[in-house]
Amino acid sequence: MANSRSGDSMTERIVRVLDTFQAERTAQTAAEIAERTGLPSSTTHRIIGNLVAAGLLERDDDNRIRLGMRLWELALRGSHALRLRQAALPHMEAVQAQLREHTQLAVLEHEEALFLERLSHPHAGANITRVAGRLPLNASSSGLVLLAHADPDVRDRVLSAPLRAVASETVTDPDMLRTLLASIRRRGYVIAPGSMEAVSTGVAVPLRDRGEVVAALSVVLPRAAETTPAVNALIGSAREIEQDLRTMR
Repeated sequence: MANSRSGDSMTERIVRVLDTFQAERTAQTAAEIAERTGLPSSTTHRIIGNLVAAGLLERDDDNRIRLGMRLWELALRGSHALRLRQAALPHMEAVQAQLREHTQLAVLEHEEALFLERLSHPHAGANITRVAGRLPLNASSSGLVLLAHADPDVRDRVLSAPLRAVASETVTDPDMLRTLLASIRRRGYVIAPGSMEAVSTGVAVPLRDRGEVVAALSVVLPRAAETTPAVNALIGSAREIEQDLRTMR
């Protein structure tokens, strides 16, 4: 791909345009995209036009830009995330029906926890996660499980960088976090009160595919709730999901 005067390739510029879309920012003007990418207006308009023509972006009735359905379609074709979600969803529904709280599936992506699915009961408590949303690995029970089982190089990079606090009880001390991660590997689950919000407790277990931890299965409970039923439900469901993954291509 040809490089710009700044040295960015066309692929990098396209990614910068797509990265401006967030869960809370689903529609933008071309001018807003140009401002957020730092690209020249003419370059941004050209990239947007090409992506709209390809169906990867769409224009609404107000000429605002949105992610296109074809982008969603392409992302799902042969996606490992789709396979995980298909295997996990029936068992997540069973956990959610039993506990009547938020049930979530997350994977490690670029040293963050990326949430692939979330099921919620109408009367469930507070929860800041959302589908396709990300959180720092130290800031949720899912992220802690993923970090505990990540490649040692990934753990070292995360622990050597500043650890962001999402709530007052998010673990941000590297030594404390190393101890917690070792405990997660030993126990096979984590209970993280107040990690994301003071009023909630996250409980998570690893999900393995052919022996490798590929995801985290979690629930978010009210702070005062008993955690043992959640731990047992998650461990049981994780085993069933792992069995289903073994039979899926």
